[in-house]
Amino acid sequence: MAFLWLVSCFAVISAAYGCGTPAIPPVVTGYARIVNGEEAVPHSWPWQVSLQDYTGFHFCGGSLISENWVVTAAHCDVSTSHRVILGEHNKGSSATQENIQTMRVGKVFTHPQWNSNTINNDIALIKLASPASLNSHVSPVCLAESSDNFAPGMTCVTSGWGLLRYSDWFTPNQLQQAALPLLSNDQCKTYWGSNISDVMICAGAAGASSCMGDSGGPLVCQKNNVWTLVGIVSWGSSRCSTSTPGVYARVTELRAWVDQTLAAN
Repeated sequence: MAFLWLVSCFAVISAAYGCGTPAIPPVVTGYARIVNGEEAVPHSWPWQVSLQDYTGFHFCGGSLISENWVVTAAHCDVSTSHRVILGEHNKGSSATQENIQTMRVGKVFTHPQWNSNTINNDIALIKLASPASLNSHVSPVCLAESSDNFAPGMTCVTSGWGLLRYSDWFTPNQLQQAALPLLSNDQCKTYWGSNISDVMICAGAAGASSCMGDSGGPLVCQKNNVWTLVGIVSWGSSRCSTSTPGVYARVTELRAWVDQTLAAN
């Protein structure tokens, strides 16, 4: 019964707020970079969250999947002392300027098979201490289904406040985005060898890259005209090379654990 309730709950949220359908449409021009950056249209990725410590320092991204839940990377090591910032575009502006929501972390659920050596199962779920207010700047992304197939060569988009160059001291204030082609895991293994497993998906190596600070954030692809969370920024080149693919946690392989965790909590 809990699982059926969960499905119907998601259906209600999707109907009212349209998961994966931003009120403010994103504009993605070709193969822009997060490294060397293309600024996103403000609030056009309304599920994008900034994970910050008590000082306001941004350390990871994440994606809102319902009014109560955020998905991020396990390696971000989120704790209940951290804050989840919703509805932000310019992290240098004041809360009143952007009408952001600063949410407390209620509980963190890390995948039981998360392995920091292999970086397998790099996913964590954050249950917010109180529900987010969904609006034109804050709405959830759709989650890829276990049965979905996102073909190599398909262009998807990642977003975040990660470094524009690996040598930079500071992350940008404005949310950045990059369009990236998906790779097959066999293609990805030509770069990363046996480090690539079935619970990973690769994108990039075409003049764009995620970088430090983007971790935990979304890789979204359009399916039936809605944006769907396909990957979670996980790992890649230490120099954020734009000719090397970035590696993301593969949501289709992790969806069952997400459903079980949400249903049980």
